[in-house]
Amino acid sequence: MNDIHRPNFHFTPLEMWLNDPNGLVYYDGEYHLFYQYHPESTVWGPMHWGHAVSPDLINWQHLPIALYPDEHGMIFSGSAVVDWNNTAGFGKEALIAIFTHHTDDGEAQSLAYSTDRGRTWIKYAGNPVIKTPKSLKNFRDPKVFWFKDHWVMCLSRGDAILFYISTDLINWEQTGSFGDGYKSTQGVWETPDLFQLHVDNIEETRWVLTTGVIEGAPAGGSGTQYFIGDFDGRTFTSENPKETLLWADFGADYYAPQSWNDEPNGRRLMIGWMNNWGYARLIPATTWRGMFSVIREISLTQTNAGIRLIQKPLTELESLHNEYDHWEDEIIRPDTNLLADVHGESLEIIAEFKLNKDVECFGFRLRVGSNEYTEICYSVKNQTLTVDRTKSGEVGFHENFPRVHSAYLSPINDNIKLHIFIDVSSIEVFADDGLITFTECIFPDEQSQGLELFTEGGNITLNSLDIFKLNSAIFRTKRSQHDQP
Repeated sequence: MNDIHRPNFHFTPLEMWLNDPNGLVYYDGEYHLFYQYHPESTVWGPMHWGHAVSPDLINWQHLPIALYPDEHGMIFSGSAVVDWNNTAGFGKEALIAIFTHHTDDGEAQSLAYSTDRGRTWIKYAGNPVIKTPKSLKNFRDPKVFWFKDHWVMCLSRGDAILFYISTDLINWEQTGSFGDGYKSTQGVWETPDLFQLHVDNIEETRWVLTTGVIEGAPAGGSGTQYFIGDFDGRTFTSENPKETLLWADFGADYYAPQSWNDEPNGRRLMIGWMNNWGYARLIPATTWRGMFSVIREISLTQTNAGIRLIQKPLTELESLHNEYDHWEDEIIRPDTNLLADVHGESLEIIAEFKLNKDVECFGFRLRVGSNEYTEICYSVKNQTLTVDRTKSGEVGFHENFPRVHSAYLSPINDNIKLHIFIDVSSIEVFADDGLITFTECIFPDEQSQGLELFTEGGNITLNSLDIFKLNSAIFRTKRSQHDQP
């Protein structure tokens, strides 16, 4: 069947439906990636945990399904840890998955463990370890990590996050909650994550709480918000007022992000589902549906508005670089296209512009073809960055897809920096060193591979521009459940 929209370097399932990333953990030379998976359809259905591993976060090996629905329900989202000290009694250095069992009657938290590097999984006989509360419909998506001398669980509860602690992953005590009255409250909160980061690489640190929100994101539908504050091992407190609303991404397609436990280089690496619940079941598909963003390394920086999240593309993506072009100190004039000879469906663009206050706007048109393109445009007067996918290709499957998304972006020393990744069916924009990001699905014709650099209202100075053609990542399958990578 026609598979024209399958990306070259973004992770997708071999077939059928994928949504939230789950169980991200590093162990014994492998990054594990689990994910919400329906193996029998390209639309959402009874959830399983799909599974893949990678030595480098670029090239992946698909493994057999890790967790199947059972008598306790479907297998919803969760996390995974290495039980280094055998606190649960399943074996030293066992991999333990903590996930939500879902039925129409409610949701409960359960465990499964593996003692063979994640190749086979055994569900705990005493599941669930946290039973379904009475009169609580949304109670899911446990994120678990080790804090000093105990395990911590963050758990979604409607429009708030609950916190639990345990010494053995089996017996849990609720210790706090966060969220009641904090932004955004339009939709259910899901898939929480909690971690500590340095501010501008100095000794000062903050804790970051992220959560998916089903409705009310800046681009419409679902999105990801975050909070900055402190965690004392029992509960989280925000350092900002309840009215402060911080979004991790201003595109339409960055949801349910999770970060890796035990990342060996001390980095906080995060990946998200590149889709939106408003139209997720309707995006063009043949044999598969759903993909993940590029992996981002995240950090914190001090801005005039307060401490904010920074997201930068994984440095390992440079291993995909192929031939490239470089320009510097170019004057870009209206009605010209410096990039007329540049084409490709998988590209990386790194650009820096010097502002001219007489210019109305400037930017790039990507995946340009016959009557279609996706436009990234910076308005000098309004200081806004926009992504316009109204003419990006197939857009008619849902009324909310062909829209223009925008975010405020203040120049730094009169410069604007853009770092853009283009793949077969997506673009990701990292502006001003990752302070503002846009994650967007697009579905252009496979022949639409042109590129334009434009300016309107006057000349703009291009300080520098690098464009790399990107090789495809390698996605393999296992011959046997017990094969080694």
